[in-house]
Amino acid sequence: MSEFGIVAEQLRRSTVRVDGSGSGVIWKPGAIVTNAHVASKDRMKIELWSGQIVDAVVEKRDSQRDLALLRAPSDALPAQPGDSDALRAGQIVLAVGNPLGFVGALSTGVVHGQGPVRGLGWQSWVLADVRLAPGNSGGPLADSEGRVVGINTMIAGRLALAVPGNAVAAFLNSAHDRVRLGVTLREIPGAGLLILEVAPDSPAARASLLAGDILVGLTPDELSGSIARCAFLSLKFRRGGHPAIREVAVRLRSVEAAA
Repeated sequence: MSEFGIVAEQLRRSTVRVDGSGSGVIWKPGAIVTNAHVASKDRMKIELWSGQIVDAVVEKRDSQRDLALLRAPSDALPAQPGDSDALRAGQIVLAVGNPLGFVGALSTGVVHGQGPVRGLGWQSWVLADVRLAPGNSGGPLADSEGRVVGINTMIAGRLALAVPGNAVAAFLNSAHDRVRLGVTLREIPGAGLLILEVAPDSPAARASLLAGDILVGLTPDELSGSIARCAFLSLKFRRGGHPAIREVAVRLRSVEAAA
């Protein structure tokens, strides 16, 4: 087997199937990283490369960064994390996942860049021209030596977007779940922040915010900063194309947790 074949095989062996559809990567023994939107339930079924199916528990999620940590027994070798900050445009990368039911499918491409993406807020992404399809979400993006430098998340235009590996490491090292508003947003220049989706039983849902509402008077950075600092948010928004601005108070956490 060629050196590239060995790298690909090792990466496949550390990639898992999550609940029969999405993907994940064994980051360290017993710890599996995937996307938050893949780990939609507190308990999941994980299929290892060997075909063994084990129960997993979601330990924590970060819906803003779209990451989740699952705990599950596994004797498979974990992936080797890489330094995503060292990625450069033109580097070859590999993506492994389970798209459309094809277990362990691999695609290759090159890095196009790294940074924020218009319409997706301030957070940084690794952009590469690897081919992704439904089922790839949560799987590893690795460099040519098999070091995981990102978690594949979505397609934007013709490029794949992955959460940088260093952001994954920061998520794993954080002590608690990140406080979240529970919305998926798209910035509309000159208008505000369009709510594309509201997560069930989230602070936004409990405050009666709806998909289609447009938050006004703040930038993505300002909203993220307020979510990190505050127990309550006062949000102004427009609904249904009406020019009138409404206001709602959103409770993010208990006062005790915020203290």
